[in-house]
Amino acid sequence: MTAPSIIDPARFLEEHLAQASPDLLRQMLTTFINALLSADADAVCGAGYREVSDARSNRRNGYRHRDFDTRAGTIDVAIPKLRTGSYFPDWLLERRRRAEAALTSVVATCYLLGVSTRRMDKLVQSLGITGLSRSQVSQMAKDLDAQVEDFRTRPLDAGPYTFLAADALTMRVREGGRVVKVAVLVATGVNADGHREVLGVQVATAESGAGWLAFFRDLVARGLTGVKLVTSDAHAGLVEAIGATLPGAAWQRCRTHYAANLMAKCPKASWPAVKAMLHSVYDQVDAPAVQAQFDKLLDAVETQLPDVHAHLDDARGDILAFTGFPKALWRQIWSNNPNERLNREIRRRTDVVGIFPDRTSIIRLVGAVLAEQHDEWAEGRRYFGLDALAKARLTLITNTETGQEDPAVAGAISA
Repeated sequence: MTAPSIIDPARFLEEHLAQASPDLLRQMLTTFINALLSADADAVCGAGYREVSDARSNRRNGYRHRDFDTRAGTIDVAIPKLRTGSYFPDWLLERRRRAEAALTSVVATCYLLGVSTRRMDKLVQSLGITGLSRSQVSQMAKDLDAQVEDFRTRPLDAGPYTFLAADALTMRVREGGRVVKVAVLVATGVNADGHREVLGVQVATAESGAGWLAFFRDLVARGLTGVKLVTSDAHAGLVEAIGATLPGAAWQRCRTHYAANLMAKCPKASWPAVKAMLHSVYDQVDAPAVQAQFDKLLDAVETQLPDVHAHLDDARGDILAFTGFPKALWRQIWSNNPNERLNREIRRRTDVVGIFPDRTSIIRLVGAVLAEQHDEWAEGRRYFGLDALAKARLTLITNTETGQEDPAVAGAISA
């Protein structure tokens, strides 16, 4: 059924209100759009439908029906056909796409919020849309690609980024006709204003030294500067990449990950006592007290637990690196727990996918989640106070021969 070129508003509303149809809005939108298309086609032809006029330059030749998905549901759009040439309403429709831009944005947002492509079909059917296949949802979600790419390649110009944290997640993807695991590398930092930022995200074949090295080199190329401490787990490739790309930055071994590593070296019966003493190290009031308590821990395990003693002694500098910074910052820098909370949010969104079709889809979803979190951090309160952050940036240059502070630096600090 084609739409008339002229609508009688009073009669139209009277008929539909009398029917009390639940699809009233959709029917009204269909009639209105088809009337506009008919009027536009008449303007192209130079005369109205079936009108005899010397100004006519073309003639109508039926209609071409097309489904158009809108937020009011799927409507049947009747596009007029012409005897000569063709007519297409670019102001309303996009070629090879059947959904309005606003609906595409809604679908992409649902995908970002964790609605799987399989469940999207049920969601849109509840809105009166005939249905969306998984491939259609994926195509709509590609609108996120440009935004994610801009986010991942933006200049890191809000530094210096005094503190940085790095971690990796494992995800499954189809490659070469089989399902393989890949590593998603994520880095966060604290900018000069005290707010957290998501600095970068990349997908690597494995969590290897080469992957981390390329990741950190990309961060440095984009402007990462001023890093004083990097918090992460003890992955060998990660630690080597930090040393190669961030000279002068100390490494803090995550206390949570380290406790799990130490537990593997400790007899099960002795672990509660060792764990309690290890936690007491972090509960001290200042850096000297932390070092003194760590010495007590070493003395307590030296005789009965030599393997635990050796493990603790070897890791001492790495797990106590936080003591070189103001105590007000210790809780946020001595572990990767803040990043683990971010990882849980990523997992919540990606678990509904299960197996990704390719690496691009991983970047699309994870990058969009991280961009959303980045914006929330930017609008929220500061992660670090500016006073404590300023103190953390001060580095006393000590003369290794005399043990005295450099007068120039000391004067600058006192000033």
